[in-house]
Amino acid sequence: MTEQTNSGGRGGRRRKVPLFLTGALVVLVLGGAGFGYAYYKRLDHNIQGVDINAQLGAQRPVDVDDGSMDILVLGSDSRSGDNGAYGRDEGGARSDTAMVVHVHEGHKKASVVSIPRDTLITRPDCVDAQGAEVPGRRRAMFNTAYEVGGPACAVKSVEAMSGIRMDHYVEVDFAGFKEIIDELGGVEITTTRPIKDDDSHLDLAPGPHTLDGEQALGLVRTRKGVGDGSDLGRIQLQQAFVKALVEQVKGLGVLTDPAKLLGLADAATRAITPDSELDSVQELTGFARGLSGIDAANVHMVTLPVVYDRIDPNRVVPLERQSAQVWEALRADLPVPATATKDTATGAAEGVVG
Repeated sequence: MTEQTNSGGRGGRRRKVPLFLTGALVVLVLGGAGFGYAYYKRLDHNIQGVDINAQLGAQRPVDVDDGSMDILVLGSDSRSGDNGAYGRDEGGARSDTAMVVHVHEGHKKASVVSIPRDTLITRPDCVDAQGAEVPGRRRAMFNTAYEVGGPACAVKSVEAMSGIRMDHYVEVDFAGFKEIIDELGGVEITTTRPIKDDDSHLDLAPGPHTLDGEQALGLVRTRKGVGDGSDLGRIQLQQAFVKALVEQVKGLGVLTDPAKLLGLADAATRAITPDSELDSVQELTGFARGLSGIDAANVHMVTLPVVYDRIDPNRVVPLERQSAQVWEALRADLPVPATATKDTATGAAEGVVG
């Protein structure tokens, strides 16, 4: 889901956390019951979209119409507003986590590729939300794309890396993430080793746990408390947590509890920032229903194949051949081959959370 250190922080209003629960959760809370007109208007008002297509223009990878779909799920490390409890802003926001979610034809399976935030890339020229030109840069950390150019620059960087056009873009809010978990009544996981990280407010003994929102947020943010202390280890925790969350969301009977349903709907629509093609309850519900047939068992999660950089061991660089295998598989709507992630840096946190 890599680096030993990372700077970042923006004065933006939201802190983002990666999540592949978006489809299952939104269809559950928005598509499962009939809200009154006034409440739908409230939910619509909660959703603030960003027009990625207008900023990127026509110079993008070909939009392949083969029944598959690609979504960039992004997180930023702003610590303003309600998020100030988790540290101090140090400048501009950076993408704390990025996942490319490839939904295969038929929408019964998905492949998820996590891009480590400190991956060194050649960042392309892009245009920010105000229309200002942002020059590209070699050996730039991946997470700086969001910092200097916002969502559109992050999307353009992913498309330049992968050669795959992103059909949609979704951000998930830091404080909103906590609220969703609390509204769900927590998420059940089991840890095989102790996890203690004062920076992320986390202290878990080995064994079963029902994590509340605060603890869940700490888990998906921690890196010092597990594995080799890198961001790669944190990604492994995130991937395990996301699978547990998707499994639990799909098994919940919240539709029999109107108060819980309304609370979840409100929290879910306030927590996400989608692209402008998903910025209404109607559009978001249709999108979510298209993902609702994907079970956690059919979500294959990998991390972009990387190794630690020879010049700066706090950074990672993509392994060219293996990374090409990952992107070629997704472009062809095929599963990522096991050979693509063989002998790559991992973070040593696999199996810590189940």
